[in-house]
Amino acid sequence: MRYLPLTADDRAEMLGVIGAPDVDALFVDVPEAARLSGPVDLPAHAGELEVERELARLSAMNRAAGDGPFFCGAGAYRHHVPATVDHVIQRSEFLTSYTPYQPEIAQGTLQVLFEFQTQVAALTGMDVANASMYDGSTACAEAVMMAQRVTRREKAILSGGLHPHYAAVTQTIAHAEGMEIERLAAAIDAEAAVIDAIDEATACVVVQTPNVFGVVTDVTRIAEAAHARGALLIVVTTEAVSFGLLKSPGEMAADIAVAEGQSIGNALNYGGPYVGLFACREKLVRQMPGRLCGETVDAEGRRGYVLTLSTREQHIRREKATSNICTNSGLCALAFTIHMTLLGGTGLGQLARLNHAKARELKTAVEGAGLEVLTPRFFNEIAVRTRGPAAAAVDAALAHGVVAGVPYSRLDPHAGLDDVLLLCATETTTPEDIAALAAALKAA
Repeated sequence: MRYLPLTADDRAEMLGVIGAPDVDALFVDVPEAARLSGPVDLPAHAGELEVERELARLSAMNRAAGDGPFFCGAGAYRHHVPATVDHVIQRSEFLTSYTPYQPEIAQGTLQVLFEFQTQVAALTGMDVANASMYDGSTACAEAVMMAQRVTRREKAILSGGLHPHYAAVTQTIAHAEGMEIERLAAAIDAEAAVIDAIDEATACVVVQTPNVFGVVTDVTRIAEAAHARGALLIVVTTEAVSFGLLKSPGEMAADIAVAEGQSIGNALNYGGPYVGLFACREKLVRQMPGRLCGETVDAEGRRGYVLTLSTREQHIRREKATSNICTNSGLCALAFTIHMTLLGGTGLGQLARLNHAKARELKTAVEGAGLEVLTPRFFNEIAVRTRGPAAAAVDAALAHGVVAGVPYSRLDPHAGLDDVLLLCATETTTPEDIAALAAALKAA
């Protein structure tokens, strides 16, 4: 009764109100073949103590990223998150805040989001940023939809260096909107193929740098080619720490910049929740999805914060809204903002340089183990060619206690790149970790 408080009389009264003879009548529209014929194959109910013990047992089967040498990246990155971040986000005024529709009682949340937007705009080199998206992949899809509205064209070109999960999410959402998606073949260095694919029907070109293989690309030439055909350039970044060292999307003439912000302030968290970053040129702001916090003054001239341009949101415009996203990743955005504030511009630059230095050490060690490095220009992630399937090499390395990266085939099983392994090193990687990886891969 703790979780099912309704009595038989309660249920009978409810059925009477809606005019159904019994509970089974509520499911007449579900085909018989789709219904379960018996209980779900799950353990029977147990006491709270027993459940805690079972969950602890299952949890102990996992291996945390910090339990040993760890070289996974491919869109989710292990970085050190200062203890201050966790302390501040657990303050009750932040942890319990949700939708800031009433600015009179949400000034703290709105100010944090305003600061977050300021940081994202500065990092991406763009004019304006929103108050965050669900994650990087949905932000990418939303950018493509935004380009459709701006250009009134129906075709999007996805680079062969775009993370396959981002491409899949974009294809799914774009299909629902009737867009044509041209997804180019996976390629380590994809710039030339992208430029060749642009035509007069193209609404936007989506490129990633550093791309899924770790390749850093100055996309200025792609921007010039896209703009010459009236298309927009969308630049995707999955490793936000790279903003501390590389050219920003704005410096490379991007129209829209999207990124995954997990690297700053947020742990791996088994893949989520994460925080999508979204920024664009000021002239495009009215087509930007999601929330936008603005600064204003009250009747007495005091500074205050509000949701602005909110008539475009789902709760106002409904079917005319630019997006069905009706909230933002507030707590993850707060963690991002706290970490960025602690780092500052100088600290982020130092962190980025440290990441690149670790990746250079990784490259040297991998080459010393006899493997070919495929990535010509990189930040903190490289692609290597293994002797045989990369998935088998990862399994063999795991037997030596090393999590040796991500086989590309796990992200894109049909690309024909079964011998490509993605390896990442961050400031958390030690020389001992790199030596263990090299030994494990050599043995594999």
